[in-house]
Amino acid sequence: MSSAAAVLLLALGTGCSSGSGEKARVTEKPGGRAGAKASATEGADGRPVDIVRAAVAKARATSARIDETIVTRGAGEESTLSLAGRFDLAADKGELSVDLPGGAVDHMDEVFSGGKVYLTRTVPKGHWAVIDRAEARAHSLLRAPLNDPEHLLRQASAIRDVSDRGTTTIDGRPVHLYGGTLDYRTLTLGVADESRKPLETARKALGGGLPASALVWVDEEGRPARVELSAALNTGDVTATMNLSDFGKPVKVTVPDASRTTPTDSVSGVLPG
Repeated sequence: MSSAAAVLLLALGTGCSSGSGEKARVTEKPGGRAGAKASATEGADGRPVDIVRAAVAKARATSARIDETIVTRGAGEESTLSLAGRFDLAADKGELSVDLPGGAVDHMDEVFSGGKVYLTRTVPKGHWAVIDRAEARAHSLLRAPLNDPEHLLRQASAIRDVSDRGTTTIDGRPVHLYGGTLDYRTLTLGVADESRKPLETARKALGGGLPASALVWVDEEGRPARVELSAALNTGDVTATMNLSDFGKPVKVTVPDASRTTPTDSVSGVLPG
């Protein structure tokens, strides 16, 4: 990945968006964790917005295989960061691998367990940084703090102006597609204070709003098979696409030994977001 692309990843960093119409509230608890997990069927009265929120709640009440890509475009370049692993969204634990081909550091492993997130360090080799999950903040556009998969789901549950886009398939499985928008507050959920300033500048330059959209594919069991969030600045755009599969299977994690961990209160960079 070129230096220009790396700069773009950080320049685009820090959520964005505009939207109008149906209001959706995102409640962030102290420390950055948002809203309690809702009942999987709560509010699913047939309105598209309620179907989407019920699907997200259903996913957050179980475990799933997570495969996500974050594609950043701008300045004539494109960069793709990917993350994958199994995550128990109900028990707040899981393991993820994060990859950015061509990056100065192109791979990182993460373990979520017991309210902590462990991240592999390049120096010394075999050691991990550890941070309170609730203290983590995002620094880049449409990046979850420490790639936390629940963050994107919380954003998706705040979808507004939702419409029914009809039936399609994902990997041969029938799914129903719903589309809508995300407001500025939702996209800046969990963003570090220092990273909001350039966003505000870009927001004003574009007339007070930043375009953002959300797509959610719901399977026959009422679960989100795929979630896609897209947003744009005047310098480029970012699309985060999360696929969820293999729901309900047990998730085991291996927590690094304390002797190989170093506590920290902040983490930044392209890989952790």
